[in-house]
Amino acid sequence: MQNIEKVQNIIDNVEGVILGKNRVIKLALAAMMAEGHILFEDVPGVGKTILVRSLARSIGCSFKRVQFTPDLLPSDITGVSIYNQKTNEFEFREGPILSQIVLADEINRATPRTQSALLESMAEKQITVEGVSRRLSDPFIVMATQNPIEYDGTFPLPEAQLDRFLIRLEIGYPAEAEEQMILKNLQLEHPVEKLEVVMTDQEFIELQSDVKKVHVDQKLRKYIVELVNQSRSHGDLELGASPRGSIALMKMAQAWAVINERDYIIPDDIKEIAAAVLAHRIIIKSKSRLRGADKEKIVKEIIRRTEVPVID
Repeated sequence: MQNIEKVQNIIDNVEGVILGKNRVIKLALAAMMAEGHILFEDVPGVGKTILVRSLARSIGCSFKRVQFTPDLLPSDITGVSIYNQKTNEFEFREGPILSQIVLADEINRATPRTQSALLESMAEKQITVEGVSRRLSDPFIVMATQNPIEYDGTFPLPEAQLDRFLIRLEIGYPAEAEEQMILKNLQLEHPVEKLEVVMTDQEFIELQSDVKKVHVDQKLRKYIVELVNQSRSHGDLELGASPRGSIALMKMAQAWAVINERDYIIPDDIKEIAAAVLAHRIIIKSKSRLRGADKEKIVKEIIRRTEVPVID
């Protein structure tokens, strides 16, 4: 696992731009290491786009940003074939989805038809345009943002697409001292422009492969399944997490172990990342929502009441 020592270098690199958000940076990086897609759900202006750009630049990946609007078409994302009169042939013009890291900004402002154009790429790492399938590059990660406050002119993400995101994150407002430092850093130029490449894209692919080799004890696999099963029988939930949630929890725990410089997972890894992995995969009953039930609180309650295995 020769690239693991560079993980902290990536975190330090991004922290030079995104101040005071160490945990969010670690969670986002862990999701990328686990080959997962990320949904940032937060108010405008807290640094979602800058965080994505900083991570992409730190690992030397190509980056494209797509601003989702109601008039955005699926072909605006995937690309389109155009007839060339000189060659009498159709030529494929690539869309932004053929980048290694794609930022889908305000994803819930596009129509369901356009949102679904992302679904195949997120699930299968390929796109199909006019019957021709094209494999996407490695690594391939979609990071989407949406504003939880504004609902006018938005189209809620379907459950099938929400389930494709490995984790959902909130960045939150910076502390007062950190916000003052942000103003100082931005006075002359944006610090993201000075970020150096810490790891090449090929080294990051190797790191993703190393994450898969992290040891998972049989007792911890059983613990993961028990947590997910609890969500399916919880009295406040209309819908619990699917088996994809169990897989996501294991993959994210493996990456979180690497972030913490281990090649094996422990119960605390699972408990640390469970809310970010499971909360967006569950649906609260209407009557429970009226009582103030909260998805993350329910996940934390499930963790508290599930027996933690003892690992030798």
